[in-house]
Amino acid sequence: MTNLLSVKGLEVGYRMKRGLFQRGPASVVQALAGVDLDVATGETLALVGESGSGKSTLGRAMIRLVAPTAGTVHFRDTDITALDRHRLRPLRRHFQIVFQDPFGSLNPRMTVGQAIGETLRVHGLARGAALDARVAECLELVGLDPALATRHPHAFSGGQRQRIAIARAIACGPAFIVADEPLSALDMSLQGQIIDLFLDLKQRMGLTYLFISHDLNVVRWVADRVAVLYLGKLVELAPTAELYARPAHPYTRALLSAVPSPDPVAERARVYTPLAGDPPSPANPPAGCRFHTRCPIAIDRCRSIEPAFTEIAPGHFAACHLAV
Repeated sequence: MTNLLSVKGLEVGYRMKRGLFQRGPASVVQALAGVDLDVATGETLALVGESGSGKSTLGRAMIRLVAPTAGTVHFRDTDITALDRHRLRPLRRHFQIVFQDPFGSLNPRMTVGQAIGETLRVHGLARGAALDARVAECLELVGLDPALATRHPHAFSGGQRQRIAIARAIACGPAFIVADEPLSALDMSLQGQIIDLFLDLKQRMGLTYLFISHDLNVVRWVADRVAVLYLGKLVELAPTAELYARPAHPYTRALLSAVPSPDPVAERARVYTPLAGDPPSPANPPAGCRFHTRCPIAIDRCRSIEPAFTEIAPGHFAACHLAV
């Protein structure tokens, strides 16, 4: 299977300004530190990790909504990190994003039809009757009545607004969509409907997804592979079934141990492995393995030598000295 996107050595740093009475240079928070990741055409790759691990930054850097400070992102055969905004613009129709907040991601002054049609106008793909027809088609694809195109976002529920945001993302016929925590603002009754919609659109349109989530039950349902991010670094990557059956990194095992089971018997037998303390500051990450300060099985080597991201089984990678 060919790769649609390939990320090599990707780094993103944010310069943090000091306060009015503080001296010295501004500190740099390393949100991503040397990430290598491929996304195959037609797959759903899930990205998981705690808040602050760099998930959203990675997703946005992959489509140039955030400028990398180092590394490359190849979309098909093009290094999009080497393009200025004028040369990047024609490619933007091929990768889109669905944001976490369906309330804040839509312009309240625009009608639904205007919001969905905006990208079509920007890229010169449709005008007039053709644009109206494409807007109606996108609304139907996400399960909404095309007659709603004349209404404004405030007239819709959270679940409907997220459907509208998805309609806007698919309007230009993209190849790749970053879904950045698209379910977290919705209640449980709506989450399953939106998951089904993502799966249906993937089949209909041949989409490729980067699905960012903290909900490992959802990830198990939608993803072909799962990448685990900790403090700006990938610590594990594997096919979904393999990762859930044989997690190799202690951080992954801790995340999976916190996932509740719908089976009451299994839930009572579940052993939760809590993580000690909070993640270290990205502005001052620990030496060696970044996870060693919270790891229950860390050895001396973990505190001084950074583990390589190694293939421990076919398609299963982990960055841990003790991974087998």
